[in-house]
Amino acid sequence: MRLLVLGGTEFAGRAVAEAAVRRGWEVTVFHRGRHEPPSGVRSLLGDRTAPDGLAALAGGDWDVVVDTWSAAPRPVLDAARLLADRAARHVYVSSCSVYAWAPPAGYTEDAPLVTGASKDAGGTDYARDKLGGELAAVSAFGAERSLLVRSGLILGPHENIGRLPWWLNRIARGGPVPAPGPRDLPLQYVDVRDLAEWILGAVERGASGAHNLMSPRGHTTMGELLDACVRVTGSGAELRWIEPQVILDAGVEPWTQLPVWVPPGSDMHDALHGADVSRAVEAGLRCRDVSETVADTWAWLRTLGGGAPRRPGRPPVGLPPEAEVRLLSR
Repeated sequence: MRLLVLGGTEFAGRAVAEAAVRRGWEVTVFHRGRHEPPSGVRSLLGDRTAPDGLAALAGGDWDVVVDTWSAAPRPVLDAARLLADRAARHVYVSSCSVYAWAPPAGYTEDAPLVTGASKDAGGTDYARDKLGGELAAVSAFGAERSLLVRSGLILGPHENIGRLPWWLNRIARGGPVPAPGPRDLPLQYVDVRDLAEWILGAVERGASGAHNLMSPRGHTTMGELLDACVRVTGSGAELRWIEPQVILDAGVEPWTQLPVWVPPGSDMHDALHGADVSRAVEAGLRCRDVSETVADTWAWLRTLGGGAPRRPGRPPVGLPPEAEVRLLSR
């Protein structure tokens, strides 16, 4: 198989490229040269937002192109139109954010979508931009040649958002750590490597259309996630479990200041940890244990000296020290 990854040097795109190399595929990555590409790939340089920025793609043919673009949809459209006659299939890594807020627990791929998205848009907001990217891919390749991967929370090595890295680094420092309860709060996410393997398997099977792509609901819990962080860091940190209402009354922001966590029974929890993923499971999705995701992410962080990259333009995540003191005092 001949694979072209638009991007391919960071997080999801990198995981797809690395997984394809392991399968023996011929892999090309098209990127701006800001990060080292994975080993074993052919590298093409270009900036898809610049005039003639796709020139490096003028030659070549591929069996499949994978695009993870998250900003304005127009670059997705430009690349898809250029490649429509030279690639057999198109995979667009989208997001469950494309569903109209707030989708109820158990929502499927047929749930209502956000309005106002356009494949030609110059950039609006994350949800509409991702849906615009879907529309762009399908307009160029057609529904039968397009696979739309509506991912949820993605964790694992090379994460450039900072959610799991923040928990690991905070717990590694030891001491009392505010742990947002309840311990048995069910979580739904996907390890980036499981996402990559699913994409490649789905391509081999000729899958098309939209798929919610994250673990089955309740794959792990908040307690299991944070316990795994304590084990792998060996810090002896003390998790102090705090009731959801106490956290909210303290003015702490779910999801951003306490990454991954959203209060049970809320619209946010139903939307972020309650998707129906039966279509993806039937199409071969397999999810590794949370302990493996946490351990491998910590091992990667240690190679960086504890720091973690963050995608430009994304706000920082994590609990500020003063907010942590205020929360623990409650």
